[in-house]
Amino acid sequence: MNFPENVKYSSDHEWVRVEGNEAYVGITDFAQEELGEIVYIDVTTEGETLAQGEVFGSIEAVKTVSDLMMPVGGEVQEVNPKLDDAPEQVNKDPFGEGWIIKVALKDAGELAGLMSAELYKDFIGK
Repeated sequence: MNFPENVKYSSDHEWVRVEGNEAYVGITDFAQEELGEIVYIDVTTEGETLAQGEVFGSIEAVKTVSDLMMPVGGEVQEVNPKLDDAPEQVNKDPFGEGWIIKVALKDAGELAGLMSAELYKDFIGK
């Protein structure tokens, strides 16, 4: 299981990687493993400004559908277009090509409340 050090982790199993004033958001390797084969990603919040903890979409696996939660507040600027035709990218490369949304950060201070890789490992018992 992969736990990159360059991202922050939420208790909802999303990750966030900050690049300047933008942040990329996806689900963790642990989350994609728990969900199983991902078949569809539904994000209808592009262009909306959402608060930390709000639902920004849903992710559908063969056996279940789960809400996707904002690890930080901000405006949803882009949904990863590659996931339209290849949602399985989230399974193959959750921290790279499988990112889900790009966000314009509202408050970088919210990052301080998220977990490091080490804390996230403890959180999931790994």
